[in-house]
Amino acid sequence: MKYDVTIIGSGPGGYVAAIRAAQLGFKTAIIEKESLGGTCLNVGCIPSKALLDSSEHYHNAQKKFELHGIDLKDLKVNMPQMIKRKNEVVEQTVGGVEFLMKKNKIEVYQGFGSFVSAKIIEIKKEDGSTEQIESDKVIIATGSEPITPEAFNYDGNRVITSTEALDITKVPKRMVVIGGGVIGLELGSVFSRLGTQVDIIEYMDRIIPGMDKDCGKELMRSMKKLGVKFHLKHMVTTVKPLKTKVKVAYKKRDGDQEMEIEADYCLVSIGRKPYTENLGLDKIGVAVDEKGRIIVDNHLQTNVEGVYAIGDVIKGAMLAHKAEEEGVFVAEHLAGQHPHVDYNLIPNVVYTWPEVAGVGQTEEQLTEAGTPYKVGKFPFRALGRARASTDIEGLIKVLAHKETDEILGVHMAGPRTADIIAEAVALMEFRASAEDASRMSHAHPTYTEAFKEAALAATDNRPLHI
Repeated sequence: MKYDVTIIGSGPGGYVAAIRAAQLGFKTAIIEKESLGGTCLNVGCIPSKALLDSSEHYHNAQKKFELHGIDLKDLKVNMPQMIKRKNEVVEQTVGGVEFLMKKNKIEVYQGFGSFVSAKIIEIKKEDGSTEQIESDKVIIATGSEPITPEAFNYDGNRVITSTEALDITKVPKRMVVIGGGVIGLELGSVFSRLGTQVDIIEYMDRIIPGMDKDCGKELMRSMKKLGVKFHLKHMVTTVKPLKTKVKVAYKKRDGDQEMEIEADYCLVSIGRKPYTENLGLDKIGVAVDEKGRIIVDNHLQTNVEGVYAIGDVIKGAMLAHKAEEEGVFVAEHLAGQHPHVDYNLIPNVVYTWPEVAGVGQTEEQLTEAGTPYKVGKFPFRALGRARASTDIEGLIKVLAHKETDEILGVHMAGPRTADIIAEAVALMEFRASAEDASRMSHAHPTYTEAFKEAALAATDNRPLHI
């Protein structure tokens, strides 16, 4: 069978690329070795958000309902039901992708795809049989997998990654999380809300180091209230999995004295690496960098003509929505259009509670670049809507150019900031000023008013409600 465009991998980048290619009239195929939706839909974004919401409901029922005048008796966690609901959400979402493939007449091949040549792909099926298809253009969208150093003795039983953490059916007494990044904080907060003692060991001197420092401090303060213990500027030396527990030894990064934590699980969340193993890239000469990422040009084409790559397998943030934008970009480029992706305006989000979100430049980046800037901040504590819902933790920060007033970065920690950040992205897409944002009418009472107030503070230091 011959196709115009074939995508290897059906995560958000892959399946969106397939849909857009089909919309543009290309005969399109997609290859997936497991379930449609890839990591994000099956063992990443979607199931983790389902558990985050479930655990937050339980936490609120336990800690906040009485304040709202709601009395409960015999409250308990039904972990098997929580996991069952999570699985149902995944099944529904994967089913939605299957529907979209049929709707757009995209041929789905179940199996492991690898290159025979730049235009011939072999698909190895679960039963061991193989078949080959021909494609004029190929998009590699195989995503990433957790980094599990040999020294950490990952066994999928007591030493786990996010994949296994999503299927724990009994609330652990204690869990050690290695890494204070997005995945570790999200899953750490899930289990902490449910009653697990969570210890997070982070080599750096702060959590979510790539995001705004003030937002990181706000999140850490909030998670400490949940009972999470942070061990910053520490490194793990040994991880010993046993039958029913795990022993994690660690020390200060500049010290010698070792300490040990005995826990039910050790969650390794120190990052992810591109999944390109056995794709046959070497067979067709696709170049990769020192981190194993596929090297692409400005059109996301590899050094092999007709072979493109998107998402986690190339340079940049490993974000589902970044992969989606790139998938659309490649499909439209192949159709002769002139799309663009502004990587500076791809938002980053941590789905803890409070949520953390940011877009554009941080203060550190602006300082390093020598860009003159001004800062406007507004705390959620001063917002009527936040007080009404008891979600008063966090702030919104607007960074604007000191001379032109153009918004250069917006960073938030607080309620629904994962949604509010889109307002900042839209404004920055059109190069709006802080004054533009401050003069927009925001419905009252809403959480978004905090953004208006932060913009007022950045414009000429005149917020109305503090």
